[in-house]
Amino acid sequence: MSDYYNAFEMSPVPAPGPDAVPPEPCRGIYGMPAFVTIPTSDLAESVDFWTRGLGFFELFSIPGKVVHLRRWAFQDVLLVPATSVPEQTPAVSFSFACVLSEVDSLVEACRALRPNSVDGPRDTPWTTRDVEVTTPENARIILTAAKPFDPASEEARNLAAVGITPPGIGDNGEHA
Repeated sequence: MSDYYNAFEMSPVPAPGPDAVPPEPCRGIYGMPAFVTIPTSDLAESVDFWTRGLGFFELFSIPGKVVHLRRWAFQDVLLVPATSVPEQTPAVSFSFACVLSEVDSLVEACRALRPNSVDGPRDTPWTTRDVEVTTPENARIILTAAKPFDPASEEARNLAAVGITPPGIGDNGEHA
């Protein structure tokens, strides 16, 4: 018996597929269930990279204190002033969902602004295509796009082995 259930209606992320369309930018004010705060020694450069490269927009700013960026609902970044940023990119990363049709344009935009900022894209064992981006603040950001689910794939077997199957697929991998 699995305790997992379909909760996709809670997420702004569209169902994976070649025709998946990203949701509109979310300009609502809400209690943020998760966000990342990133110190930067150059707010203007950071805002430029995050908006033109990564596709965020400036929700609001408090001059000299914080710039609140967002893409979709629940994709919030707070840029805060700092006297310096880490010289080395940390092992820890922060991931943001995107859709497959955005991957190439996000890679191109980031590389146009910072030529050595992008690693990938690469496909993962959990059915995503990921791009690793190092921002001007030396933050490690992963843009992750879900690939269409193939019930006959190795990835599907890996997920089924831990009890995760898509709606309408039985324990044997066949449509119910």
